[in-house]
Amino acid sequence: MVEIPEHLRKRAEEARAKAEAAKAAQAGGPGAAGSGDGASGAQQPAASKIPPHLLERSKAARAQASGGAPEAAAASGGGGVAVAAPPAAPAATGATGPGGHTQRLLTVVKSGSIQDVKSKPQDKVHVWPHLLVVEFVASLFITAFTLIFSIFVNAPLLELANYNQTPNPSKAPWYFLGLQELLTMFHPMVAGVTIPGVGLLALMLAPYIDRNPSKKPEDRKFAISLMTIHLMFWAVLVIIGSFFRGPGFNFVFPWQAGLFFEL
Repeated sequence: MVEIPEHLRKRAEEARAKAEAAKAAQAGGPGAAGSGDGASGAQQPAASKIPPHLLERSKAARAQASGGAPEAAAASGGGGVAVAAPPAAPAATGATGPGGHTQRLLTVVKSGSIQDVKSKPQDKVHVWPHLLVVEFVASLFITAFTLIFSIFVNAPLLELANYNQTPNPSKAPWYFLGLQELLTMFHPMVAGVTIPGVGLLALMLAPYIDRNPSKKPEDRKFAISLMTIHLMFWAVLVIIGSFFRGPGFNFVFPWQAGLFFEL
């Protein structure tokens, strides 16, 4: 059961007291008028603060609600002028409070206790199936394209290897020339493990360092700068190893000594 607030209870008690005072004034009004005493008629308005025309209107409304139309006509004073009674208010169907006064539920119960939001909208989607389905279809397309392309185009292979005559310079495939270029500058442990490991670790930690959800380039300066440095560093090493290394893997200019590079 809902507890009625203190200010509403006091308001109901005051309204009930006023209603009882008005009923008492109405009950003593006709007797005082029949005695012919003018002082009693003057005390009736003082006893009740409700104007007489409102009292007459309330009597007519109660008489019409109870089916007593003749009583409403008699209450009008018999002057030949009928008082139009307002339409009766529909009877309350719910429970009533103290003194027959109805209380609205929303004035008693806080709005937060009856409003329950089940789910909040969000701009995130699940990895499966929204992301993985697209990646799976893309991988199938690339695989099919590579298979069909390899049927009609042969790979550019060299002649059989002769271990008595090794090529000079001996270069790795182009995608490994960056590592081969690092081997000319650092120790194999540093060039083959430390530097690539630090680069991969930095790329893996980048999403956790830069947690900005924005997709605008001006809002993702850290992530864009890190990826740009990584790509430019590796691209420069591959270009130097491909076009600027000649016999003995020495540094040469391709426009002077020629191009020592094969796919």
